[in-house]
Amino acid sequence: KTLLARAVAGEANVPFFSMSASEFIEMIVGVGASRVRDLFERAKQVAPSIVFIDELDAIGRARGSVASFGGVDEREQTLNQILTEMDGFTGNEGVIVLAATNRPDVLDPALLRPGRFDRRVSLNPPDQAGRAAILAVHSRGVPLAADADLDQIASTTPGMVGADLANLVNEAALMGARRSHERVTRADFADALERIVLGAERKIMLTEADRRRTAYHESGHALLGMLLPGADPVRKISIIPRGRSLGVTFQSPTADRYGMSEQELRDRIVGALGGRAAEELVFGDLTTGAETDLEQVTAIARQMVGRWGMSKRIGPMSVLPEAGADVGFGTIDPRSPSEATRQMVDTEARLIVDECHQRALDVLHAERARLDRLAQVLLERETLGEADAYEAAGVPPPRTSTV
Repeated sequence: KTLLARAVAGEANVPFFSMSASEFIEMIVGVGASRVRDLFERAKQVAPSIVFIDELDAIGRARGSVASFGGVDEREQTLNQILTEMDGFTGNEGVIVLAATNRPDVLDPALLRPGRFDRRVSLNPPDQAGRAAILAVHSRGVPLAADADLDQIASTTPGMVGADLANLVNEAALMGARRSHERVTRADFADALERIVLGAERKIMLTEADRRRTAYHESGHALLGMLLPGADPVRKISIIPRGRSLGVTFQSPTADRYGMSEQELRDRIVGALGGRAAEELVFGDLTTGAETDLEQVTAIARQMVGRWGMSKRIGPMSVLPEAGADVGFGTIDPRSPSEATRQMVDTEARLIVDECHQRALDVLHAERARLDRLAQVLLERETLGEADAYEAAGVPPPRTSTV
């Protein structure tokens, strides 16, 4: 957001004043309002000019949404001064005010009315073409090998924003330097992406029993990802411990996705339960290894029921508040569901998870030979790329593969 504001100022070729909203606030009442007046006074002296306020929600939260002490509250005084400067008795012709926030839902309505911040621009993560352009910007000073195709790299990074891509280029450059490469190769980028997404390798020794259980756990995830039509293609499987996990299965879509169907969400739940289902099927007992999978499954199922209307019993209603929604101090959020509704959400979410768990068991039971073969190859080689993984499982690779 800040980079976009700077780009606007550069294109306009006018003076640019930038401050974070938190810089206005002090313990001494009145200091914030004074700083607002000073900022706008300087901007008016060199008008036309642009004023940019970053993280506006630090002072622009809806009044009364948090503990307040009336007219002497420093935050409210600062907010009132901004409102006055933007649309008071004396106009600020020639001064354009830009602001950025990650929480537009908590802003005071007075800020958003026409005449103040009356034009809103939502910034979404860049698409594939945008990611390729951003990678080109951040890699201008990095020598790239011939096989480091930025368009191809961009296709493997859906959901990443500018900061993520800058970090990816930096990690790839470090990876190439460690390997004494004169130029950063495609393999350096692939390993850097793996390190960012999956975490760094942990140097721990697993017992043979733990390695075998981990191999079946990851093979369960991977095989269901290969077989389910709504699942993302499997890019890499590894039983090398990374981050908090003893093994990882990396899946990513072949193209940018902006919405998911109910069947695709169910397939994602089935795939996430594949590790636990494989342990159940092969070993007959459970371990703590599925903790992260279960957190993901629970979150998806509850949102399907409570926010996306994918339950016949609850119907097309949104009965769960949005994650991170602001609730007033000492007040009851009117969007909060009743106790009966919460119980219904839990029941319906449990029903979805149970159905998906049974489907995971059924598919793996029917494909037990492929599961055993994939786990055996994984035990021998520890890490499998996309082509090797599909070959080991005996499953045709996806036609639109990009890696």
